[in-house]
Amino acid sequence: MKVVFTTANDRRVEAQAEPGDNLLRVGQAAGLPLEGTCEGQMACSTCHVVVARDWFAKLPAASEDEEDMLDLAHGVRPTSRLSCQIDLTPDLDGLEVEIPSESRDMRGV
Repeated sequence: MKVVFTTANDRRVEAQAEPGDNLLRVGQAAGLPLEGTCEGQMACSTCHVVVARDWFAKLPAASEDEEDMLDLAHGVRPTSRLSCQIDLTPDLDGLEVEIPSESRDMRGV
């Protein structure tokens, strides 16, 4: 399945994924600036992405803990999510997300 990331400088990056893959790990494997400092434990907001409006409704609702972490993220929009909380399913084939310009990846990638 395919996931399309749009970077802060409008570069489109298509990544291949398998059902069950986690969006954060897919983005990191594609070399994108998604730090994921807490390694998916929902203790940071360094994997913040903005989901394309058409795709947002296809995702399960964010938990209260995820919403609390998004309150700490820069550049939050109505369709913001933490990529570590999105597990890919076949109905998300073609998912489009944007990496906010405020994203910084301190891993040096």
